Order: sequence, then structure tokens, then C-alpha cells
Amino acid sequence: MKYLKYIFIFIVLPIQIYLAIWYTPVVKGLGESTRVFYYHVPVAWLAVLSFLISAIYSAQFLRKRDFKADLKAEANARLGLLFSVLATVSGSLWAKITWGDLWNWDPRETSILILLIIYLAYFTLRSSVEDEDRKATLSAVYSLAAFATVPLLIFVIPRVYESLHPDPILNERGKVEMSSTIRWIFLFSMITFTWLFVYLKKYQEELMLLKNRKRNLILEKLKK
Repeated sequence: MKYLKYIFIFIVLPIQIYLAIWYTPVVKGLGESTRVFYYHVPVAWLAVLSFLISAIYSAQFLRKRDFKADLKAEANARLGLLFSVLATVSGSLWAKITWGDLWNWDPRETSILILLIIYLAYFTLRSSVEDEDRKATLSAVYSLAAFATVPLLIFVIPRVYESLHPDPILNERGKVEMSSTIRWIFLFSMITFTWLFVYLKKYQEELMLLKNRKRNLILEKLKK
């Protein structure tokens, strides 16, 4: 299946870039900032997906005491943090183009900032506990609690308070309001970024397991 990676790199990704940057029509009232939409929404989706998978691995660790699950939970939390930063940066870029300022303390901006702080605390917890079993247990419990805030911060709070942010993909009337061209370019972008996530998830998890294996080998040598 290695050929799929080359199809993604040399065909799918360039097509997505072409469609999002050059081909797409602009939305009235948003102008050129429309192009940010094809990157901002997919990375926000991947942030939620990463945190969800991290929570699933955390639950798996608590159930089976499998330390590989703990490492995979950390790996996906790292990806979630990365995609949250990218969502924040792309959102700030859009805000600068549209509102004239990078940061406006809009409910959506504030929510993603709180989410970043919550997951930064997750990594602070992991780095502050030395005992591996205790670190994995506390991290797993925290991960599950942290993910419980994700739907609230991403989907609920931004819709409760008035916002300058444009309507979400599925607006409060339960309708998807976008032209057919924008809709299929958006769906293609979502598929492209989700495909990219599959590779990043695989490599990040393998990297975390490899680092842990190397660390254990070093500790064994030191004991001798």
C-alpha cells in the first residue's frame, strides 16, 4: 500500500492546494479570506479527532493497563495540540483579514485558547510525575476529563454567546449554506486532511514507541 502515500503526496495534496488557493470562488462579504476556510476547518476537525483518539487510548490503558496505549494517547494528544495551534493561527489570520485584528476575544477564539491551556496542562502533568505507572494513570484520567470539555468548548459555548464568527458549516437552522462548488472543494479538503492525519498518527505513535524502547534500553544498560 506504499503507492497510496505517493498518490497522496504527488496527486491529492497538489489538487487540494490548487482548488483551495486558485480555483475556489470567493464568498460575498469574506473575499480572499474564503481560502483560509479550506484549512482552518479541517485542522480544527483534526484537533477534535486527535483528542478523541487520545481519550480512547487513555480509557484502554485504564481498562487493560497497557502502557503502549498510554504512549499512543500521548502521541495523539500531541497531534491534537498541534492542530489546535494551527486552527488558532489560521483563525487569527482570517480575523486579521476580515476584522483588522489578529485577536478579538471572540467566543470561538477564547474557547480554543482555553482548550490549548487544558491540554498544555496534560503535558505538564506527564513531565512532572516520574513513576511510570502513576504518570500513565493520572494522565489517562486527566485525558478523559479534558476531552469532556472539548464538545463544550468547540460546539456549545461558541453557539451560546453572540459571535462575529461566520455561521458554522451546519448553522443554527440546521442547514448547510454554501454553493455546490465550495461544498465539494470543502469536502475534498476534509478528506485530504483526514488522509494526512492517518499518516501523521501512524508516524507519531511509532515515534513515541521507539523513543520509549530506546529509553528502556538505556535504563537497562545503566542498571548493569
